[in-house]
Amino acid sequence: MLSEQAKAEIAKLKAQYPDARSVLMPALTLAQKENKGWLSLAVMEEVAAFLDIPAAEVRSVVTFYTMYNPKPVGKHHIQVCTNLSCSLLGAEHIVDYLRKKLNIAPGETTRDSRFTLSTVQCLGSCGTAPMMQVNDTYYENLTESKIDQILKELKQG
Repeated sequence: MLSEQAKAEIAKLKAQYPDARSVLMPALTLAQKENKGWLSLAVMEEVAAFLDIPAAEVRSVVTFYTMYNPKPVGKHHIQVCTNLSCSLLGAEHIVDYLRKKLNIAPGETTRDSRFTLSTVQCLGSCGTAPMMQVNDTYYENLTESKIDQILKELKQG
């Protein structure tokens, strides 16, 4: 649920715009950070009520954008870009390699809740394909050895 501090921040943003819909995405980002990286139906409904917009509209934004998680994710959310540039340069191989290393399929989380693997359509880094984002960090020009090093560091942290 939203903390009083989050509500105050959202209210401050809401006061700056004539339409509460303009605040929806920053409000969802804030709510997701407060709720362990995901947005439950209850949290989405709370955001909708706070902004006085339909809950269905909030859910449609959450399910459209890959930056919002409508279900729990692991401590390290690995998102592999599978759009054109990344696909041409080996994204499918990267996904398969991660699948084998983590023993999970895209959309799944490891049993220890450390890793979630997702595929996304574009992360805006076509010039450094293939690439992935782990939480808020980009990893580019990926190879199997780079992935091994990244996973090793993430497992230590």
